[in-house]
Amino acid sequence: MKPTMLGLSIVMLAGLSTTPLLADSFTNGGFETGTLAGWTQGGGSWYGGWPLDAKTYLPGGSNYSTPNNYVVSSGIDPISGLNKVYSGNYAAKVNDSLNDYSVSVISQTVSNYTDPTIYFAWAAVLQGSHDLTDSDNFTLQLIDETTSNTLYNVSYSSASAAGTALFKTSADWFYTDWQVQSLDVSAFQGDTFTLLLLGSDCPYGGHAGYVYLDGFGAAPPPPGDPSPVPEPSSLVLLGSGTAFLATSIRARLGRKALREQTAAE
Repeated sequence: MKPTMLGLSIVMLAGLSTTPLLADSFTNGGFETGTLAGWTQGGGSWYGGWPLDAKTYLPGGSNYSTPNNYVVSSGIDPISGLNKVYSGNYAAKVNDSLNDYSVSVISQTVSNYTDPTIYFAWAAVLQGSHDLTDSDNFTLQLIDETTSNTLYNVSYSSASAAGTALFKTSADWFYTDWQVQSLDVSAFQGDTFTLLLLGSDCPYGGHAGYVYLDGFGAAPPPPGDPSPVPEPSSLVLLGSGTAFLATSIRARLGRKALREQTAAE
């Protein structure tokens, strides 16, 4: 009996299904493991020389030493007043508010990436210090390793942040709101991508800088609550206002009932 065309098609499809092409995805892009699992950590010091090369601070790099990277849970950043987490329960915090020459880096590389979009959210906090090339700073890059093209590159020192619409000020600090990036990489599907994030103090040990990262992946990070938690005094005032409103309503209702009773008599 000759095989039918339908039978041949089923055999061919069965043969194809045994060798699927699986695209890689990001690991722990929202840091919801509560760790930096899936990320390469780096760190070191900076005493001058611009610009900083993030890769030299990764393991095996010429400036590598014990990194100064963290995973933080939801709460209010004491300088910016923002929630330290954009969505979910955790985010990465690269470098810190101590002015001790430190440089910190995290990185992740994904191969055979076939989704059309890459998303991530970040927020930076920089202390006002010196000039464009010797102030605390941060750099965030998305690199297509297959084509050697940098698809996203944002870099600010506290000096370049001053006076821009992106940064707000608090005392001698500059900070951003959470910035959510949506990058169309549909023209580069199947390529290898690396995300690099560096945060650095100034090279004189006098000023600090750090940056938060969250929601790195193929889907837009769901919006969290980046707004500050109301101060206790504000909550008290809100409660007092609500109580006053309720008292006023009850008083008006009482006066209305009294007028109606008087009219009836």
